[in-house]
Amino acid sequence: MALILQQLFNHSGRKPGYVLLLFLLPLTVFAQKDTTKNLKQVNVSSTGIPQLQGITPSQSISANDFDRYSALTVADAIRDFAGVNIKDYGGIGGIKTVSVRGFGANHTAILYDGVEINDAENGQIDLSKLNLNGVQQITLYNAQPADILATARAFASASVIAIKTIQPNLTAAKPYQVLLGVNAGSFGLVNPYLQWQQRISNTWSLAVNSYLENANGRYKYKTSGDGSDTTQTRTNADVADQQVDGALYWFKNDSNKFNLHINYYNSDRGLPGAVIYYNPTSNQRLWNRDFFLQTGYEHTWDDGLHLLLNTKLSQEYTRYRDPDFLNNSGGLDDRYTQQEFYQSAALAYHITSNWEASYATDISFSRVSANLYDYAYPSRFTLLNVLASKLTLGKWLFQGNLLNTYVSESVKAGKPTPSKNVLSPTLMASFMPTNSPNLQLRAFYKDSFREPTLDEQYYFAINAVSRGILPEFAKQYDLGITYRKALNNLLDYVSIAVDGYYNAISNKIVALPNQNPVISSIINLGSVSIKGTDVSLKTQTKSLGYWRALLSINYSYQYAIDVTNPNDTYYRQQIPYTPKNTFALNSGVDYRQFGLYYNQVLASSRYYLSNSTAADYIDGYGVSDLSFIYKLSVSGKPVVFSAHANNLFNENYVIVHSFPMPGRSYLLSFQITI
Repeated sequence: MALILQQLFNHSGRKPGYVLLLFLLPLTVFAQKDTTKNLKQVNVSSTGIPQLQGITPSQSISANDFDRYSALTVADAIRDFAGVNIKDYGGIGGIKTVSVRGFGANHTAILYDGVEINDAENGQIDLSKLNLNGVQQITLYNAQPADILATARAFASASVIAIKTIQPNLTAAKPYQVLLGVNAGSFGLVNPYLQWQQRISNTWSLAVNSYLENANGRYKYKTSGDGSDTTQTRTNADVADQQVDGALYWFKNDSNKFNLHINYYNSDRGLPGAVIYYNPTSNQRLWNRDFFLQTGYEHTWDDGLHLLLNTKLSQEYTRYRDPDFLNNSGGLDDRYTQQEFYQSAALAYHITSNWEASYATDISFSRVSANLYDYAYPSRFTLLNVLASKLTLGKWLFQGNLLNTYVSESVKAGKPTPSKNVLSPTLMASFMPTNSPNLQLRAFYKDSFREPTLDEQYYFAINAVSRGILPEFAKQYDLGITYRKALNNLLDYVSIAVDGYYNAISNKIVALPNQNPVISSIINLGSVSIKGTDVSLKTQTKSLGYWRALLSINYSYQYAIDVTNPNDTYYRQQIPYTPKNTFALNSGVDYRQFGLYYNQVLASSRYYLSNSTAADYIDGYGVSDLSFIYKLSVSGKPVVFSAHANNLFNENYVIVHSFPMPGRSYLLSFQITI
């Protein structure tokens, strides 16, 4: 039988799912010789019901849905998630960072195939640099992933965004696959991309993803600070970037596999400055050249012992140029090089059938050099150790871990920050009130802390001496309920998740402007209290003829206030850039090979400074996108054509004060798989 299946797999040229369907047919069909039978075609369909959320809240989006959300980058793909607030400086090349449940970007870890994209220099990962070419799935976990076999860094942040890349699944009959595509549209955007998958042998395969992106970035916006409602054109927002990601895979079986990634990113972009009434001029530019090499190995022995190894070498070069900055050097021309070595090892073992334990240790060494006067040239050594356990008792699932973080720094000039040794516990539980796993209650408590970045400690520090900034400590409490059910009526399924949470941050790190606005004072400023609710709903209809409708709704409420000092004027006022209410809706209909989708994001008003005064007020906004998708086959090759209208109603809005967002724009996409 195995030989027959292998022959079918190698010579039929059909998808593995078709081979599996043949396998399920009576064995006598395969035993007959010199006989032809015409079998009636059987159409197999599934409900596509979303996977049940785990012990911690999670939200996912797959590559099949990127077009529905008009997404080109990771920031676009996750902006509809409950609890997510994207800080967007506008335009195609504008920097985009993420805040989850009121925490800053430094509290969210970005995992790329299980390994964190780290930035010891400034800590904030620019999501606009993470293109979706080659991405299979993106998952946001509050607290941490549910799998206890993971790197220690996966346990160390308040939330985790896990990016999973596409892996080849080819046969000897079809040993390669090439995907060609191009995006083009408003603001001079041209974005061709290529994905090449190659089967090398039964165990080795290769995948290469690459893209080019060029845009002039010029878009219309309105200034209304003086009541004139004048239309202007955004300038110095051009972007030219390129990225290549090559991945080599060795796969013997699910219990024995290896991967190697080599990634290079190069960009040159303008940084449009803040628009102050009629002075939108900016000549600032930013160059990035980033490289990393990443390997992963996973092995499971027959006795259940599970090993996970990850290694990463990375270098990031950044150049920032501001010729208009007033100094004796004719402006700023700052250049930084950040290098990191990272190694992780994790072991997991099932002590009994319902009890699993794991241990992970990570070491990393980071250093930053710069062309700044009197720079400290800091280096940081970090050692993470985490012991985790998962126990199932009837309808209860318990999970807990204890993370130990040791951080030590050294400098070439000045005085470094003293070493730190911190313990961070996490406790989680879920309960099934009925015999069905479709209804679950869950709760968690998590301690985490954010180490000050090397910029916060040493950038413009006097005589290269550390500022002595303390780490931020965060406590998270969550209580939630999830429910999903496959239905037999008009609706195919319904999936609902509701979570209430409370977050407390102490030693919050803030930047206070000095007389020179470019050189800020970094200080610890007390405590922040965050109370919130996340609600998610997903459903779709059954296929009615060739029609199907889909609906996804996410809502978040965040009451995030400063509770440091009752004598402060901003005591118990909403922290900057945190809307109390956000709402996201994605709906659509499929008809045969056509799809039409509507996306709506609403955010309430907020303030850009700590004092919630009229002068600091930022209006709420509502942005709508419309997407049309057409899938067809040309000479047996799958082709996808899509058209998008973003900011459909030409909303004039800002997310970051004085950085206007683009008005209505259009995008056309074409993709063919060979």
